Amino acid sequence: MMSILYVFLYLVCGLYIVRFLLPGQRPLYRAWLGLSLGIMLAMWLPALVAFVDAFSLRGHVIALVLLLVLTGISYFLRDGRTLCKADEENRNALRLLLYIALPLTILGFYLQYTHVLRPVEGALHVGQSTYGDLPLHLGIVTSLRDARFPAEYSIFPGERLSYPFLTDSLSTTFMLLGMPLRWAMIIPGSLMMAMVACGFVLLALRMAGNRRVAALAALLLFINGGLGFLYSFDMAGVSLGVSGSNELQYGTWLARLKTIFYGWYQTPVNHAEFSTYNLRWSNIIADMFIPQRTFLGGWTLLLPCIYLLFDGLQEEKRNARQIALLGIMAGALPLVHTHSFLALVLLSFGWLLWDMAARRDWKPWLLFVTVAGILSLPQLFAFTFRQASGSGNFLSFQFNWVNGEGGMKDGYLWFYLKNIGLPFLLLILSVFEKNREYRFIYLGALCIFLPAEFIRFQPNSYDNNKLFYVWYALCLVPIADYALKVYAKLKGLRARKLIAVLACLAFFLSGGLSIAREAVSDYKMFSENDTKAAQWVESETDSESMFMAGMQHINPVSSLAGRHIVCGPALWLYYHGFNLHEREQDIRAFYLNPKSNTHILKKYGADYVLLGSYERTAYSASDSVFDALFPRVYADAQGEIIIYRAEAGN
Repeated sequence: MMSILYVFLYLVCGLYIVRFLLPGQRPLYRAWLGLSLGIMLAMWLPALVAFVDAFSLRGHVIALVLLLVLTGISYFLRDGRTLCKADEENRNALRLLLYIALPLTILGFYLQYTHVLRPVEGALHVGQSTYGDLPLHLGIVTSLRDARFPAEYSIFPGERLSYPFLTDSLSTTFMLLGMPLRWAMIIPGSLMMAMVACGFVLLALRMAGNRRVAALAALLLFINGGLGFLYSFDMAGVSLGVSGSNELQYGTWLARLKTIFYGWYQTPVNHAEFSTYNLRWSNIIADMFIPQRTFLGGWTLLLPCIYLLFDGLQEEKRNARQIALLGIMAGALPLVHTHSFLALVLLSFGWLLWDMAARRDWKPWLLFVTVAGILSLPQLFAFTFRQASGSGNFLSFQFNWVNGEGGMKDGYLWFYLKNIGLPFLLLILSVFEKNREYRFIYLGALCIFLPAEFIRFQPNSYDNNKLFYVWYALCLVPIADYALKVYAKLKGLRARKLIAVLACLAFFLSGGLSIAREAVSDYKMFSENDTKAAQWVESETDSESMFMAGMQHINPVSSLAGRHIVCGPALWLYYHGFNLHEREQDIRAFYLNPKSNTHILKKYGADYVLLGSYERTAYSASDSVFDALFPRVYADAQGEIIIYRAEAGN
């Protein structure tokens, strides 16, 4: 309860700050902007204190004082204009949120509830999409308790945590104030999902000025998919594949549908067999907002930034307070989500070119760039550039995103058409329209698309999709407008409604199947013995303890207890730019022959040794060998997980 009250104070202060600074905004927009600002402040203020004190209860009290000071300052800097009241347009926007954003928020909460450490008979279950990355985020959340910033990677000690961590530290705030880990993930995740769903609907409504366009654009974003469903239903009366190979076409009719719902990444979006189908356009809810917490946190701030920029550029007289607030929220982005910050920079560059050609009013841009630059550059140099410069795998040329890996797998346009589907075709057609509003939006979107299409920004080229989704979201407003205009042009055709139904199938079937699959997915991540071991580690070991452990990605010591391990999995660390070879070899050598390699424990300052099923399988580690060398300090009843004190190495 204390954690909810604490964050609630940030949300209230965010509402008041926006009320003071932007009274001319409609109530719904003020509410959305204020709540988003409150979330940003809840991420940032305790973190700022942690750079001089610690991410502790005391630090959070100090941060609360800073929050009240900032709210007071905003009062003295308030705009004296009359507060905008609710009108018919505001009520229409509210109806749109109830019809579109509320169901999406409920869906987001349900998926968070089922996909984040759901207790089942003592074990902890997750969903398909959270099976990969959730342990990474859990480890960051649990390891940041009482940490001094800049913090270290708990799964690669000695290296600064340069991965954007503020979305996860928000969950740490909930934990520090008494909330269990599961709910400390679910509640802020659901809150941010609500902000993103409401935010995009309101942004689309502001851009289009039409409720139907905004509704269609939102549905095209959140139920995105493509034409991959055609593979599933092509020659459905004949089984064309086998389990593990061409599996999307394995079986006939209902068997194929069963494969989609219960197979491992067998939906017609982002299919597991990349070389077979080349389906890589993931559903943004199932595969981005739910598992990729930094992406969700980034969009929580990115959408208000885009709105403030777009709305500000439409006004004849630019509002300095609005531009300054834009600069503050933009400058806060790098440690929340670097890709979102990059997308905003690229978008701003495109709209700057347009604005300079149309008005040549550079003063608002100077204010925006100055504020955002002052806030963002320290983050970029101290974290982002520092990590990127330590690896040669960042920033390289690669044409056509993942389709260009190792040669063009699909024809250029066909790759995007089959992955994005009918919206991509409508995008191409709408470009030919002489529509000033379309072209303004498309220019900014193009400035995101081109770098993402030609530059690989980190070792995992798939991660460029975090730029492509922003491009896609922007393009959806003119795409939806164009689609509805085409539908209007068909008036008089008796088959018009049938055409609309077929278009909706093409729009939403792949994405709908992906979301439905995610809703029923269920996998055990941590066993009952894992959870008991983690509880013992939390209560009986120091928070700075170092564990020698295998490099598996599901590790209760690092994820649930937040303790340091010598080295985590390459699944994450390689793509963060680290060379794991030395630590990987040391871990292997130690477990294969612990008696001859006790010096490795001393090398890494290990306090404990973990021996579980992974270590026994991957390294042929023997209980009897370890029992002869180290004293046991913990073992479960089945002897599945044993923890030794690393006395022989000290």
